[in-house]
Amino acid sequence: MVWASQLLYMSTMSAARDHRLYHKLQLAAHRLQKAADHIVFAEAPLTTAQAAVLTIVRGQGEASQKWVAEKLGLHESAVTTMVSRLGKLGFIERCRAETDRRVWLLSVTEDGQRALEAVGPSFARLNRQIEAELSDEEVEQLAGMLDRLNRRFAG
Repeated sequence: MVWASQLLYMSTMSAARDHRLYHKLQLAAHRLQKAADHIVFAEAPLTTAQAAVLTIVRGQGEASQKWVAEKLGLHESAVTTMVSRLGKLGFIERCRAETDRRVWLLSVTEDGQRALEAVGPSFARLNRQIEAELSDEEVEQLAGMLDRLNRRFAG
């Protein structure tokens, strides 16, 4: 005999649920983050998130904390915390914008530039590890699927 609760569960089953897709994505992201942080930290006292902040700022030359937060999909308070640590390490400078004194402008220092250069090969090594597990076609497919998911769930 099939119970009503079993019927309800069976009627709501989906491919994503059958494969526990959310859980697998979350677990893969967590493991990749941990591995990447370990690899990167071996080269410079940075996490991957902090390296992302430095990379974004370096690409702009000078950027507001708010803009960096938006680019990375983070709360501004999280960026403020990272910027404080990066400042203590001497990797980033923060100054008030001349046009709006409420805005903090960030720029990468020479030490920050050297730290980014030191971790560049770490990211290349991590990408090679990913490419060792996936074919070129799978990499293209995965990148496309992740882009779609990122667009779908963009805040």
